[in-house]
Amino acid sequence: MNDRLVLTIIYGIGGLMAGLAALLLTSRISSAHPTAAIGMEFDAIAAVAVGGTQFERGEGWLFGTLLGVVTIGVLRNGLNLLEMPSSVQVICVGLLVIVALFLDGLRKVQE
Repeated sequence: MNDRLVLTIIYGIGGLMAGLAALLLTSRISSAHPTAAIGMEFDAIAAVAVGGTQFERGEGWLFGTLLGVVTIGVLRNGLNLLEMPSSVQVICVGLLVIVALFLDGLRKVQE
């Protein structure tokens, strides 16, 4: 398959997923606001890191990323139920990412 065609398909799928996410967010908050999703990119990157994807080489697996998404979602939901401020939630997610990267570093040393 042609490289340009693959790249075009990948960008098309990425745009389609971004549009779908925007529709879901708009339906969730019942309004459209240009700054509604600020801060969600941190959760996306954190979920990928917690899922075990190595950022240097891009190696990872889809199931690990899905587990990372569920882990971040459960953590955020639990902290919301405990009525923690958003700054504490960001700190907790950041600590989880640091622990995940530390464990990944230990795994690399053992290999």
